[in-house]
Amino acid sequence: MTTKTMMLAAALLAAASASLPAWATLPAPTPAQQQAADAKKAQAAAQAAKDKESLAASMESISSRWRGRAAQQGWKTHPPVAIAAAAPAGATPGVATPGAVAPGPAAPAGASAGGIVTAAGAGGQQAGQLPASPANPIVKSEKWGTAPPSEDQKAGPTRAVPRGTEPTVQKGSPENVSKKK
Repeated sequence: MTTKTMMLAAALLAAASASLPAWATLPAPTPAQQQAADAKKAQAAAQAAKDKESLAASMESISSRWRGRAAQQGWKTHPPVAIAAAAPAGATPGVATPGAVAPGPAAPAGASAGGIVTAAGAGGQQAGQLPASPANPIVKSEKWGTAPPSEDQKAGPTRAVPRGTEPTVQKGSPENVSKKK
């Protein structure tokens, strides 16, 4: 072996031995560490709930202030929109949760809380695709052929006219131009 090969082999061996500790696993947390982590999670959840209540109260006060101002100034107001709460992180699909809005009578089969259609019972699919979610709506485009042509679209190709036919649109400037003297 040459010196370059030996140096390369030594470098590879050093790199491989340096990466061995990365494969080791951490020991399981002690009961005290687990209790501390659980207490920290509970404290974070309590703070999140407190912040959520504070935000809801703030939004309600702003809304009532603006609705009062609108009533004083004679503006037309609409009733506030009810927002359904999001399902908890560990919720099972299809199982009712407290505070969740049940799908209406016109909801398709497989609709969960909020009227979202799940893959299990998605009826009325278009071209084998599931209905779009609000974040990813189905794009309707005349160019792609997923939407009907608009009314102002030309019905067909322009027909040929005989040679020498006057154009239907007269190009040029009119005779009564104000710049003429």
